[in-house]
Amino acid sequence: MSRTAAEKQFTESDMVQQTAGVICRKDKGVIDEIPGAYKDIDAVMENQKDLTETLHTLKQVVCVKG
Repeated sequence: MSRTAAEKQFTESDMVQQTAGVICRKDKGVIDEIPGAYKDIDAVMENQKDLTETLHTLKQVVCVKG
């Protein structure tokens, strides 16, 4: 979704919940980067399985913006 749509749909509380376990800012200034604004990676990879081979799965542990 667009950054504007994310800012309208999500709250700081949503940001805290969706980034639990990730070291990052969790304030209103970064709501546009909330994970819920992005496509689900598992669905994306499933839709591309005939084009790709999953070798490793990574977990985000830090996010730097700015």
